Amino acid sequence: MIIAPSLLAANFGRLARETERVDASGADWLHLDIMDGHFVPNLSFGPAVVRTVRPLTKLFFDVHLMCSKPQILIEPFAQAGANQMNVHVELGEQVTPLLWKIKSLGKKVGLAINPPTAISLVEPYLEQIDSLLIMTVNPGFGGQSFIYETLPKIQQAEAWRRERNLGYRIGVDGGIDFKTAAECAEAGADTFISGTALFSRPNLAAAVRKMRQAVQAAGPGGDISQASAAETKSGKDAFHRVPVKPI
Repeated sequence: MIIAPSLLAANFGRLARETERVDASGADWLHLDIMDGHFVPNLSFGPAVVRTVRPLTKLFFDVHLMCSKPQILIEPFAQAGANQMNVHVELGEQVTPLLWKIKSLGKKVGLAINPPTAISLVEPYLEQIDSLLIMTVNPGFGGQSFIYETLPKIQQAEAWRRERNLGYRIGVDGGIDFKTAAECAEAGADTFISGTALFSRPNLAAAVRKMRQAVQAAGPGGDISQASAAETKSGKDAFHRVPVKPI
């Protein structure tokens, strides 16, 4: 299970210190959201920021290109230190050349999908990717509420992976806290991008440990009742359950 704090939720006034905090937290990846103000209605940061924080940690840098023209950014982010780059399936005919471009630079290849988009659109690319990123909120802003209707997408992605013996990771991003992370793990996710739920905690390392315990308990071979009991004991609501059927 991969825990990936999202730098979008960090204190931008001290990004270097926040990056070092993630490095010491026991997290596996650092997730970097790149927004162009066109594909999504917000702006974040560019390759210069990634280049600046890259020397501060050996963590895997997972770059999410929420951009209409990622082709002009792939090489700059590769040079800045990205380990994986995710482009959106909503880009249509651009997707195949983008995936090959990322791969040609020796980087891991990720494909992202937004909540309104049919999961069937990613199916043609499953053998070409290292990671499938399922957005569980509409991208553009942090701190949004998890969209439960995305859970069947996770189940379908996991079913395809199992049936075809493929090795891509299944990531979730948006509204991921201790409760929703466990629900996504139960549905088949193995990579958890979380911003506000982790960075808002004074002790980031403890928050990462708590999320890891929740998803390990809920995932394959785990015991969801343990995670639910832990949440209840801590004074939070037990895991919300919704009927989810594979697509």
